[in-house]
Amino acid sequence: MKTARQVLENKANHAIFSIPPTATVYAALQLMADKGIGALLVMEHDKIVGILSERDYARKVILMQRTSRETLVKEIMTTAVIYVRANQGTDDCMALMTRHRLRHLPVMEGDALLGMLSIGDLVNDIISEQRFTIEQLEHYITGGSR
Repeated sequence: MKTARQVLENKANHAIFSIPPTATVYAALQLMADKGIGALLVMEHDKIVGILSERDYARKVILMQRTSRETLVKEIMTTAVIYVRANQGTDDCMALMTRHRLRHLPVMEGDALLGMLSIGDLVNDIISEQRFTIEQLEHYITGGSR
């Protein structure tokens, strides 16, 4: 089983995208659209103070009849940020994401943010590991004569 750090290292793009809590929701949505991502870490003085997802926008702006140009990120962000440590396994990551219905999970080492894993990152990694296992089993069964 791989660790969260290993999955991060294998990602094609491990850039960390964040926004300050005083930015408008519109600016956050624009950044998410530009980068093709579904969530942003909310950072203040190099510390995580929250996370903003498309779900936060849908539930706390649109449904409450607010406007994204006037609402600040800090007004709708999720402040209880769940994260994993770099040495935790992918099983731990998947369990946390499933239990808390998360799609994005920051990866920390001490106080340092290493990156963000998405559910897609974990699924891709699991599929890759399963393919490798299947290939190894096929090779073993056929005696390498394939």
